[in-house]
Amino acid sequence: MNKKIRVLVAKPGLDGHDRGALVISQALRDYGMEVIYTGLRQTPQQIVAAAVQEDVDAIGLSCLSGAHNELFPEVMALLKERGAGDIIVVGGGVIPWEDIPFLESAGVQKIFTPGTPTIETAKFIEAAVRARDGYPASIGMEPPKKIDHIGIAVESLDEVLPFYVNTLGLKLEAIEEVPSQNVKVAFIKIGESRLELLEPLSEESPIRQFITKRGQGVHHVALGVEGISERIGELKNAGIKMIQEEPVKGAGGASIAFIHPSSAHKVLFELCDKTEIEGGAS
Repeated sequence: MNKKIRVLVAKPGLDGHDRGALVISQALRDYGMEVIYTGLRQTPQQIVAAAVQEDVDAIGLSCLSGAHNELFPEVMALLKERGAGDIIVVGGGVIPWEDIPFLESAGVQKIFTPGTPTIETAKFIEAAVRARDGYPASIGMEPPKKIDHIGIAVESLDEVLPFYVNTLGLKLEAIEEVPSQNVKVAFIKIGESRLELLEPLSEESPIRQFITKRGQGVHHVALGVEGISERIGELKNAGIKMIQEEPVKGAGGASIAFIHPSSAHKVLFELCDKTEIEGGAS
């Protein structure tokens, strides 16, 4: 894909502030895209007419006035009427999180909330245009496949297993020791996922330290991923702090690495890659 991506940046409605639109316009230019900025107070009809005339690949809508739920869907409807429904549309501005599902259901591919790094916007537009045009979408982080398991810190497997197996009726699949984490793990099957009960094997175990500080309970959420080494690199490039900067062997032979809670709003997430396990069984 050698052509330059053309993006129309527009301010629909009566919004009179365009600093953010100017910043994103310059950021997209710096990324190598051609940018047409329509200026303030554009109607949806004017925006769509300009997009068709300029033969753009994408439209970036910016709205601070609170009228996004009316203006953005109108732009989408007019694009379809003009036979230009393949134009990628993204949005930004002061848009509440609760409005995002509605806007995406109307056809807006992505809403960027305040504080989003401009490079993320540029990369998303590039990936979306590449995917539309049939090129490999090599840019952008693939979402995790599933919740692989939930780790629960316990003082003693012997004490808690009767509750999970006898009271709840869940299936105990196996118990094993994981030297890299200094824990003994009981695997409890639940639907397509698992609970992993984690018993510390020594006072130096991270699980012992967790229990001492917080007591027994949910320790981490494991996200099923593929290509864990590449995923770690992507996260680090995005400014995410990792506890392990290289994968280590975890329970069941999976390759794992933990995201530091300081980068995940105080939640401990584990990346769990099982693609090298025979059959990819989970």
